[in-house]
Amino acid sequence: MSRTAGFCFFILLSIAILPRPLWAQFKEDQGKGWRLGEAVVSKWQAGIVVKAVAGACRNMVGTAPLPRDWPEQQVEIVEEDFSPGVTVQYRTVDNLVDQMVVKIPSLPNGREAHALVTVEVRRHVQLPPPDTTIFRITDKLPADVRVFLGPSPKIESRDPKIMEQAKTLIAQGSTDWEKLRSIYNFVREHVKYKSGAPLRGAVYALKEGVGDCEDMTSLFVALCRAAGVPARTVWVPGHCYGEFYLVDDEGRGYWFPCQLAGSEAFGEMPDPRPILQKGDNFRSPVNSRERVRYLAESLTGGGLGGEPQVQFIRKQLAN
Repeated sequence: MSRTAGFCFFILLSIAILPRPLWAQFKEDQGKGWRLGEAVVSKWQAGIVVKAVAGACRNMVGTAPLPRDWPEQQVEIVEEDFSPGVTVQYRTVDNLVDQMVVKIPSLPNGREAHALVTVEVRRHVQLPPPDTTIFRITDKLPADVRVFLGPSPKIESRDPKIMEQAKTLIAQGSTDWEKLRSIYNFVREHVKYKSGAPLRGAVYALKEGVGDCEDMTSLFVALCRAAGVPARTVWVPGHCYGEFYLVDDEGRGYWFPCQLAGSEAFGEMPDPRPILQKGDNFRSPVNSRERVRYLAESLTGGGLGGEPQVQFIRKQLAN
């Protein structure tokens, strides 16, 4: 996927600096949902380099999304390198994305400032639940789950055609798991995969029957939400997939992954690529009135006649 640079090139400016749960906390019982499988460990060096060109620059602020710990993923910082005078703060957005905020007060003409981090990511594959018949759709949702019922950019879950199609699909299947499976099967069968196309979204994918992984995931998420099932986008380097929410026979909720484009995977995830972030409706760090699907990196500021020249460093290292 070439168009969404913010998630295709994942920026790991910092990770373990933020207070995080210990790995031991992720050893807890996964309940009746998906289970932890084999872990794939990778190292990445990433960061930001800013140079003042044609004059001095000042009051520059850069932001970057930071992959965070999830039950299926743990992240540890192993090395960091920040230029003198560069300050770093950290924040969590909607309890879904960790974000690094880099502040560079001043940079003389021709000078350079940088922030580089090497991290180790341990990502587990997710194995399917042993019994899918126990899971059901519920309207008794926690507040942080209920937010995934509304529309998002290019996920038009309240469009009449989306709602009509969702009603038809959700009526199929003998169990709630199979009802969601019918939505999944419909998207994979109805939408012909086409890479490199500009993002069109859920309505376009439904109408035209063509799209890439973002369009296919958007349609799945929109149909789930229209059917009253919370769903969201999961972003990994160069790709995305969906998650949907069901509860078990004791009322415990789970987010289940599913692969819309690529090999078939429903309720499990064999893809071990690092998770960059989850969700698809964020306030833009550049324009607070704009909603964005993905919190990409950004840089603002400059002045004093100069222009900041920014380079984002992203490369995988040999383990």
